[in-house]
Amino acid sequence: QVQLVESGGGLVQAGGSLRLSCAASGLTFSTYVMGWFRQAPGMEREFVAAMSGRAGNTKYVDSVKGRFTISRDNAKNMVYLQMNSLKPEDTAVYYCAADYLGRLVEITTEYEYWGQGTQVTVSS
Repeated sequence: QVQLVESGGGLVQAGGSLRLSCAASGLTFSTYVMGWFRQAPGMEREFVAAMSGRAGNTKYVDSVKGRFTISRDNAKNMVYLQMNSLKPEDTAVYYCAADYLGRLVEITTEYEYWGQGTQVTVSS
């Protein structure tokens, strides 16, 4: 079965950094667009970043451009999200997701597989 498992979340002060990891299994990893989404309490899940399977094309939501970097290692079936200059408004549960078609990468409902999420809390 397909599994996506996030790790690396935690509590950090504003201005600090965290690196999230997502380990994928049960799928041909390199053929999938991998995305990161986040959801704060009472809010809808929102797109954060995505990276194509082989070409390495990336997409970011405007609010994280210049602060967050998505990367992947297809040999290890891993995708990462390096988060720098964190702000309290970045506080959310962060999810990784896999999208086979890779068309509308900013749209939550386009992704086929989801992890369980990892909590990121940024204190002021």
